Amino acid sequence: MAIVFSRWRKAAFILLCVSLAIVSMGSAAHAQDARWRITKERWSESDEKAWQDFVAALGAADCWTFDQCIKSPANPYRHTDPKTRFYVDCADMPYVLRAYFAWKNGLPFAWQTAMQSADGPGGDIRYSSYGNVVVARDSVPRTANGVSATPILHALVNTVSTAMFRRNALADDPVMFSDTYSPRLDREAIVPGTIAYDVNGHASLVWRVESGGRVLIFSSHPDHSLSRSFLGKEFLRTGPELGSIFQKFRPIEVAGATRASNGALVGGRIVAASNAEIPDFSLEQYQGSPAGDPHRWRSASWVWNGENLDFYTYLRSRLSAGELEYRPVEELSAMMQSLCFDLRSRKQAVEISLGRGIQNISPPSRLPDNIYGTDGVWELYSTPSRDARLKTGFKEMYDLVVEFIKMDMVDAPRLKYDGNDLAGDLLAAYRAQNAACDISYVNSAGRKVELSIDTIIGRLYDLSFDPYQCVERRWGASGAERATCRDGAEKTRWYEAQQYLRNQIDRTYDVDMGYTVEELERGPWGLRTGRGVEEGPEVDIRAYLEGLAPRRTASGEIALPPATP
Repeated sequence: MAIVFSRWRKAAFILLCVSLAIVSMGSAAHAQDARWRITKERWSESDEKAWQDFVAALGAADCWTFDQCIKSPANPYRHTDPKTRFYVDCADMPYVLRAYFAWKNGLPFAWQTAMQSADGPGGDIRYSSYGNVVVARDSVPRTANGVSATPILHALVNTVSTAMFRRNALADDPVMFSDTYSPRLDREAIVPGTIAYDVNGHASLVWRVESGGRVLIFSSHPDHSLSRSFLGKEFLRTGPELGSIFQKFRPIEVAGATRASNGALVGGRIVAASNAEIPDFSLEQYQGSPAGDPHRWRSASWVWNGENLDFYTYLRSRLSAGELEYRPVEELSAMMQSLCFDLRSRKQAVEISLGRGIQNISPPSRLPDNIYGTDGVWELYSTPSRDARLKTGFKEMYDLVVEFIKMDMVDAPRLKYDGNDLAGDLLAAYRAQNAACDISYVNSAGRKVELSIDTIIGRLYDLSFDPYQCVERRWGASGAERATCRDGAEKTRWYEAQQYLRNQIDRTYDVDMGYTVEELERGPWGLRTGRGVEEGPEVDIRAYLEGLAPRRTASGEIALPPATP
C-alpha cells in the first residue's frame, strides 16, 4: 500500500498555523503573474549549468533562512516573484529550489508523490531498512496559459520527506522512476545542486567543491533556519538500497506535446532518462575502486594512485583539483570557520524556539518515541540531530588535527607544511579563529552572554537539545551563568537525566527512546539502549595541542598517547 508523505506531518501542520509551506501573500493579479508555462522540452546543458550557478550563489549568500535566501540579491529571479513566504525543511529544499528554478526558466518538472517501504507494511518510510519504492508520480501540467506555480511549490512541501531520497540506486523503472540517480565521484559530477543525503534523516545541497576536494553544503531545518557546513563522516555511507550519499536530479523531457502560439508546450508526457543514458551515472560510491559488487559495499576497497584509502579520504582525493594535499593550518582554519557557521545557525534555531515560548511550557511525561525522528513541537524546535552533527564535526576536526601531527612526525608527502612547529602553528590558528567567531545569546534576564568556539568545546556535551528548557541550558551554562535560568525542579531533573543522550553523537533512528525521566535515570546506558552513552568522545583540540610540549621526548619527537580517539 502506498504511503502519502503528508500523513506523518499533520500534527506539526496543526500546531504551526503557517505550516511548513509556501504561503501566498499576494493578490489575484500577483497570482496571474506567477504562471508556470513550460516552453522547453528538456533541461539543456546550459540550463543545468545555470542551475549550478543558482545554487552556488544562494549557498554563498549571507542569509539564514530559505526565505531570506530567495529574497536576497543572490537570487536573480526575486523581482519576478509574487508576494510569498517560503518555509521549507531539509528534505523540501532540494525539490523546492529545483522546481523554483524550473518555473523561472520554463522547464518541465516532475516528482514522486508516494513511496512504499521495501521492508513491508507498517514501517517508517523515512528510516526503512531496505529503502523505498516509488509508487506514484506527478508533474507540472503543460497548458497554453500555464498553471499557478505557488500551489505546486506548496504541494511539494506537503509531500516531500527524506523518504524521497531513500531509494535503491540500482532501480531503473521507466514509469515509476526515481527522481534522482547516483553520480560519479569526480569534480565534473559532484557540482553545486548535487544532493547529499544522510540516511539518518537529513538532506543537504552541495553549493561548492573547493580545489582541495572539500564539499561545502547547506540545508534547511524544520524550524526554517538555514545552516552551512562541509560534508564529513556524519554522512554515513551505506548500501545502494538506501541511496546514500550523493544524488542528482534525473534528466527528464516532455514527449508528444504540441506547441501553442505563445510557445508553451501543451499535453504530452514526462519521459525520464534511464541510468544507462545518463553520462555521469555511476555506482562508484557503493562499488568502491576498483569496482566491485555494490551489494557488498561494506568490503569495498578505495584505491587512488596506488594508495589504499578510507572512503572519505578517497572522496577528497577524487574531488581535488590535482593531487590531494593537506595544508594543516588552512584545514583547521576552514573547519573552525565552518563550525562557527553551524553555531550561528544553531543560535537562530534556539532563538526561534524561544520566540515561540516553548521554554515556558511544561514538558511531556515522556520523550518522543525517537528524539531524532518525530513530529510536532519536538520536530520543529528541538535540536538533537543538529547537535549530533555539530558534535561529529568537532570530533572530526579533533581527529584530523591528531592525524596531522602523526603525518608531520613521519614527514608524510601528502602533508604540505614547511614550518618546524606544527603544534604551535595549529594552536595559533585555533586561537585566531576562536577570536574571530562571534557567538552569543541573551539570557533569561535579558543580558547578553558572550561565547566562543573554545567555550562551546568545553561544554559541548552540556548543550541541551530539549526545547522545553531555558536558554541557559540550551547553551550548556553552569555556575553563575546558569543562575538566571527559571527552570523548576521538574525541568532540572529532565536536564540531568538527558546527560547520557547529550553524550551520544550517533543518531539511532531505529531505537525506542520514549522514556519517562525515571526510566532515563535508571539506565542502562549504551548506544542501542535509547538512553544515551556514558561518555562522549574527546574533542578538546586546544588541550591536546597545549599538551604536546610536555610530551616531547629528549630527542625532540612528540610522544603521542598510546590510543588516539
